[in-house]
Amino acid sequence: MPKLGMEPIRRSALVEATISEIGERGTLDVTVSQIAKRAGMSSGLAHHYFGSKEQMFAAAMRHILTLYGAEVRGALAMAKSPRDRIEAIIRASFGVAQFRPEMVSAWLNFYVQAQKSEDARRLLHIYQNRLRSNLHHAFRQIAGDEALILTRGLAAMIDGLYIRQALRLDLMSPGAAVGVLLHYLDHSLGVDIRE
Repeated sequence: MPKLGMEPIRRSALVEATISEIGERGTLDVTVSQIAKRAGMSSGLAHHYFGSKEQMFAAAMRHILTLYGAEVRGALAMAKSPRDRIEAIIRASFGVAQFRPEMVSAWLNFYVQAQKSEDARRLLHIYQNRLRSNLHHAFRQIAGDEALILTRGLAAMIDGLYIRQALRLDLMSPGAAVGVLLHYLDHSLGVDIRE
């Protein structure tokens, strides 16, 4: 007889194990058995909860996006100016929870997964649209006609720093990554308009 209330706990353990396995191996070439073992359960139980490895990957991506979204919303709630909003997005993108090695590796591998999985492609599309929309809203208020180009540049830099971190090129701490982006932001705006 199944234990009541165990499904959410086991699903969560499998999602965390998926992220950890991808992070440790640096690839999506992991098996359900490896994920299940890390989560402390059988591969049969893992298949029962998710059906396939691809569904585990999608659940892990949704989990990462949920955590990221909560960090962004929390940071934006504290922002007082458009520039503060942009800085809040940058800081949330490179928060300690998001910029852990296993999360960085998972992000990069989910980009790869999006090339062949409609579910992953849809999730990444949602993330990219929200990121660009949040950035563009703030940039429109302070950069006028330059808003679109600044939005594209900053979004590309965020993704680029994640790629470099995942590839282990010029490794940075979260604080250093934030510093690079804030320098780009202030330099691009031509003035430091912090209030």
